[in-house]
Amino acid sequence: MSHKNSILLVDPEFDPSTAPDCNLLLKITADSFSYAIIDKTSNQLKAVYDQQECNHIPQALSAKLKNDSYLNLAFKEIKVAVYTENSISIPNDLFDTHNLDQYAKFFTEEQSDNLYIRPFSSYGFTSIFTLHRFIDETLADSLLSCKLYDQLAPVLAMSKEQQQKSLILDFTASSFNAVVTEGEKLIFRNYYEVANAEEFNYYLLFIINQLQLNTKESNVQLSGIVHENDHYYQCIEKYFRNISFITPLSDQVDHKILDDMPAHYYSSLLALDLCE
Repeated sequence: MSHKNSILLVDPEFDPSTAPDCNLLLKITADSFSYAIIDKTSNQLKAVYDQQECNHIPQALSAKLKNDSYLNLAFKEIKVAVYTENSISIPNDLFDTHNLDQYAKFFTEEQSDNLYIRPFSSYGFTSIFTLHRFIDETLADSLLSCKLYDQLAPVLAMSKEQQQKSLILDFTASSFNAVVTEGEKLIFRNYYEVANAEEFNYYLLFIINQLQLNTKESNVQLSGIVHENDHYYQCIEKYFRNISFITPLSDQVDHKILDDMPAHYYSSLLALDLCE
């Protein structure tokens, strides 16, 4: 089922009474949100919902959480990745668990009073973030005991096995998340809104020049709303040789309901299931 800029795919054999055996994954960006339901007993993807180009994420998300019967089920585990401008990554050597308030001075947006902490043990840093107050309250009211992550978490989960320098680009219909890693080091992260390929080309060149990326040797990994030979892909192809699409869990979870979709569309959403 789809309407406007949204789509819902459901396994016709999905029985809502099996929700206690399933994980709910919810990804909220600045301009989209999506969710997936994975049956952990059978390792089958049971449902995927995606809504792109949202002008008012808090209101749209609140309405969805109230009216979508699937989101009101009792799941085994709920993991939520949320875009926020108030997010910083602190190297573990500098992280002080006894003086957390000192990190709030780095936050630029007035948001919720709740401070969330999520360690990235394999990368050697801890993520500290706050959320938009309305989203924070909405999630607390609607999804009990959910694990919250910032938008970086699933992207890093997709790049764990990369030992050489890699640029990971995760696209929505009108933005992209850029992450550069090398082995178990986070080199760079940023989020960009883009209206067209020319803007994307500008930001891509900025990343290349600022980080002095070796475009002949660096890997570029793509996920989300991007296609081989579309305008964004053609921009990337001008500078990089090693380009691939990421499909995490492809050998672990039955994705039958996505057979008619590009396999990488929901890579970062599904990668939430890999987050600790």
